[in-house]
Amino acid sequence: MNYAVIKKNDIANGVGVRVSLFVSGCRHHCKNCFNKEAWDFNYGQPYTEKVQDEIMQALDHDYVDGLSFLGGEPFEKENVPTLITLAKEFKERFPQKNLWCYTGFDFEKELVGRDEDTMTLLSYIDVLVDGRFVEELKDLSLLFRGSSNQKIIDVKASLKEGKTVLLPGVWKRNMGSGNIYDV
Repeated sequence: MNYAVIKKNDIANGVGVRVSLFVSGCRHHCKNCFNKEAWDFNYGQPYTEKVQDEIMQALDHDYVDGLSFLGGEPFEKENVPTLITLAKEFKERFPQKNLWCYTGFDFEKELVGRDEDTMTLLSYIDVLVDGRFVEELKDLSLLFRGSSNQKIIDVKASLKEGKTVLLPGVWKRNMGSGNIYDV
C-alpha cells in the first residue's frame, strides 16, 4: 500500500485533534474530488513498518483524540490488509482513543458482508463517514463531510443492531454567525 500524506495534528477529519492517514488508490473518481492525486495507487510513498511506528509515536500524546483513515479510498481491497494491521495496533495501544474512517462506499449496501477483511476492518472503526462525494449535493455548512448524502455512522452500534445508526450530535456550521449547532 502507498500513502499520500500523514497529518499529525489534524482538526478537520473527526472530532478533536487527530492523526490522519491519507491512503493512495481510489476507483470512485468523484467529480471535483478534493484529493484527485490520491486516486493513483502508486501515488505517494510506500507504507512501511517505520511509517507505522511514526504514526504510533504521533498518537502517543494526551491531546490527540484519535486516528482517521482517508484517501484515496481506505476500503479498496489493496488497502484493507495494511489498515487492519494499523487499526489493530492502534486499538491495542490506545484503547481510549477513537478511529474514524472516510469512505466512498455505502456502509450497508457495499461494505457490510462484503468479505472477511472488510468486516475485520469495520470492527476496529468507531465512526465511518460513508458515501461518495456528490458535487451537486455539496454543502459547506456540514462538518466532517462534503455533501449531504454522506452519513456519519456509529459503526459499533450499527454492527450490533444490524442497521445503520447515525452518530448522535452531527454538527453543522451556521454560515452567517460561525456558530456550530446540532442538527
